[in-house]
Amino acid sequence: MNTLQSSSLINFNSLLFLSDIEVGKHFYLELNGITFHGQVLVVSSIVILIVFLFSFLGTSNKNIIPNGWQNFMESVVEFIKDIAVNQLGESAYRPWLPFIGTIFLFVFGCNWAGAVIPWKLIKLNEGEFAAPTNDINTTVALALLTSFTYFYAGFSTKGFGYFKRYIEPTPILLPINILEDFTKPLSLSFRLFGNVLADELTVSVLTVLVPLFIPLPVMLLGVFASSVQALIFSTLAGAYIAESIEGH
Repeated sequence: MNTLQSSSLINFNSLLFLSDIEVGKHFYLELNGITFHGQVLVVSSIVILIVFLFSFLGTSNKNIIPNGWQNFMESVVEFIKDIAVNQLGESAYRPWLPFIGTIFLFVFGCNWAGAVIPWKLIKLNEGEFAAPTNDINTTVALALLTSFTYFYAGFSTKGFGYFKRYIEPTPILLPINILEDFTKPLSLSFRLFGNVLADELTVSVLTVLVPLFIPLPVMLLGVFASSVQALIFSTLAGAYIAESIEGH
């Protein structure tokens, strides 16, 4: 009887904890009359500061033969360069390398911030700290920034001739080509948002139901998936830019 009561109590407490998993709730910051999503602003700022810190450590004491932080950061740059070169080619990648690198590092940092750091230990009045990329506002902003960038890339290289692509190979495809420019940011934003949010919810639920060992493989899988999502987003950004300047 005591065993049944203990089991029921554990299940009841688990359900209570599960009910505390908050989706779509935020705490807000007011700055000069402007309302911000507090958790997105705070965690994004931490990610940006970490990226700046790593960049500083990697460039503060440069040597001909790299070692330590310089070696690590040069490896990161080479990895990002490979992404850009594979999408844009050797002759066209360099002007767009900073943008692709910034997108990759920011998305990677935000995803890892949600997958690795135990934000639930910090209690807030409402909402909780989490990966900024599990907020649709962040992913939509990144997707729109990518869209503006490939529009700029096409227009800056081809001028008004860039808009010929909308009526090629036939003007009948004009509505479909216009619709494509709306579906690109939609797919970018919802893919990243959905994957990051689903991973965090899965880990939260499994931590409640099986609190010790079972969530660990899922957490490791989440870290891997977070890295893959950053790679996919930056690769697609490069592919869209390459498509817009194609034939120049």
